[in-house]
Order: sequence, then C-alpha cells, then structure tokens
Amino acid sequence: IRLCQNHPEYNIVNFDCLDYCSCIANLEEVASLPNYKFVKGDITSSDLVTYVLREENIDTIMHFAAQTHVDNSFGNSFQFTHNNIFGTHVLLESAKLCPSIKRFIHVSTDEVYGEGEDFETDPMKETHILEPTNPYAATKAGAEFLVKSYHRSFDLPIIITRGNNVYGPHQYPEKMIPKFANQLLRGRAVTLHGDGSNTRNFLYVKDVAAAFDCILHKGKIGEIYNIGGSNELPNVEVAKQIMKCLGLEARQEELITFVPDRMFNDLRYTINCSKLHALGWTETTPWEEGLKSTVEWYKEFTSRYGNIDSALVAHPRQGMKQN
Repeated sequence: IRLCQNHPEYNIVNFDCLDYCSCIANLEEVASLPNYKFVKGDITSSDLVTYVLREENIDTIMHFAAQTHVDNSFGNSFQFTHNNIFGTHVLLESAKLCPSIKRFIHVSTDEVYGEGEDFETDPMKETHILEPTNPYAATKAGAEFLVKSYHRSFDLPIIITRGNNVYGPHQYPEKMIPKFANQLLRGRAVTLHGDGSNTRNFLYVKDVAAAFDCILHKGKIGEIYNIGGSNELPNVEVAKQIMKCLGLEARQEELITFVPDRMFNDLRYTINCSKLHALGWTETTPWEEGLKSTVEWYKEFTSRYGNIDSALVAHPRQGMKQN
C-alpha cells in the first residue's frame, strides 16, 4: 500500500497464494490504482514464478511470503519447510535466471537468533550466531542460508532483514494482539501461554513499512538489517493494555486465563538496530497510539475475515494439513 501510493512510477505486482490467513479486502484502497496488479500464485510453483518475473519485467523482489505462526509449527511442521525453505529456493532460482533482477530483499525474523537468555542480554547484532529454537524459526534460518549462498555463488543482489513482532491493522487474528482483542470483543477471556511473563518487542505496521521503504532505497547489497522497536512488554501486560483500550480494566482478573505454554517459548528477543538507524529510519508510532488504533480497526473490520473461531482457541492449528 505504501509503495503503490508513494511511488506511482513503480509497477507493483503482489504475488500471493491467498492462504487461510489472507484477506484480499485489505488491499481495496490500492486495487484500482494503475500501478498495482495482483497475481494469485504459489511461490513453490517454479514455472509460474519464472513467467511472472519475466512477463512483468521485475527488477526487485521483496520476499515476505512465509508460513509464520509459531503455534502451528509445533504441529505438522512439514509445510513450514515446504513453503519457507523450498519456496525461497524457487524464488532464488527464478531470480537467478531473470536478467532484469537488481535486488532481492529477503524478509527473515528476529527468531532466527534464538532466545535472549535473560533480561541483561545485550541486544543481538546482525553478526550474532543463529540459534533457532522452534521449527518455524529453523525454516527461516535455513532459508537465509540459501539466500546467502545465491549471493556468494551467483552474485545475486540480496539484502536480508530480521524483524521484531509486527502489529497493527490487517493482521490475521491468530496473532496475539488481534487475537486478544477479538476474544475480548466476543466477551471471552484472553488465553495467555504459561504465566504470561515472556516478553516480545512490538513494532507498528506503518513503521515496519517505512523500514522496508528505507531498506529498498538505501540498503546496501549483501547486508543484513535488524528491524526493531522499543516496545518490549510481557504478554500479560499487553493483554491488560488491550483491556484498557476496550474499557475493561476493572475486569482484568476474570478476563485473563492462563493456558499450557508452547513446547518451548523463548523468553525474549532483543535486537540492535543501529545499522538501520544509520540509514535514516526511526520508529515514530508510540505504543499506546498504535495499540489503540489497532484495537479500533478490529472493532470495525474483523468481519472481513469471516468465521475466525478456529483462530481464537488457545493453541490454534488453522490451515495445517494433516498426514
């Protein structure tokens, strides 16, 4: 949306398979723009990817596509390997064979670093060793190594990003903030994993988009950039602040339930973003403002996702094919 609106001179092709968590209505505000095109396709389909890259004369790939929900990766995780590793490999090979490609931006996650062992741990820089602790993070780390190999072997012009948790409008309600908001909007208690003390650093989606805009135009080929915010909060505190946005703070005790934790739940992720700041990017959305606008959006637009009951259970397995 940001690129389509800010850069009418760019032709933007949105390539997406419309999986269970997709919502085409989220793009209504750019759907009619002359510089926007939607192509329904799977990144694991080599012939289609190659055709689209050549037919549309693509010069830049921004590879956001992935299965991302950690809860799902503790179930049947083969799909994560298929989509996140094999899908990335297909994109890389197609990009290698496409003469118009000038930049391949691979979107990874802070989870590839593994757990921040305690609250005294220094923020992790881009040179930190990768030690993923769950199948999702492991597939994202594996994909990164493929990306790096294509840069070294074939001189593919790559950039890698590793980001904190994103929140904001348009996010499918299996993620924590929209999930808690929707549980509360339905009169249910929120379902906190473990004792709720695990922390995450949250970054508002418009700040994330601004970061990618900055990296697209100023990032150096071959580099890795952390994308992080300054809103590290325990999950239980996030739940309480969502209740405050909904005027439910007086009912906190009855509206919080603790459920069994994940198989392994990283204590925290903390990343050093000085490389990105040096390019000129800074976080601009205060946490309270971003959270309020997010909750308000879900009050108005959650219906566009249809029936989301399966996303609001304590440990969702939505979209997972069973063997």
